[in-house]
Amino acid sequence: MGIGEEVFYDPAKLAIIPMGFCFPGLDSKGGDKPPRPECKKTWHQEIFSNMPQVETLLAIGGYAQAYHMPELTKPRLWETIAEYRSVWKTTCDRHAKGLGPRVLPLPHPSWRNNAHIKKHPWFEKELLPLLKEEVSRLLM
Repeated sequence: MGIGEEVFYDPAKLAIIPMGFCFPGLDSKGGDKPPRPECKKTWHQEIFSNMPQVETLLAIGGYAQAYHMPELTKPRLWETIAEYRSVWKTTCDRHAKGLGPRVLPLPHPSWRNNAHIKKHPWFEKELLPLLKEEVSRLLM
């Protein structure tokens, strides 16, 4: 994101909102199980309705993307991320009309995504600069 720890951990500048609010346990492959529906249902709408100032949302991982932009989410995570330009444009247009924040789909920062990042050089060459530019704009 192009920011240091002092900004990343400053709650006046950045909010980290988990999808589940409680650890759902691990699946048979060692990954997290899906967020528990009762946790998401209980808290998400209330939190976001109390944060109308949010201009940009980083939808990190498939569960966040499916929740925050269901009509723009593809069957596979990296298919959605590969469509970041159209997702960004669509959500920027909505934001300009007062219909929610801009959304940028990103992979979860997990070692499991390192191979995908290497396989898709556009991620570091195109998407990350867009992310850094947007974060910089918001912090001005």
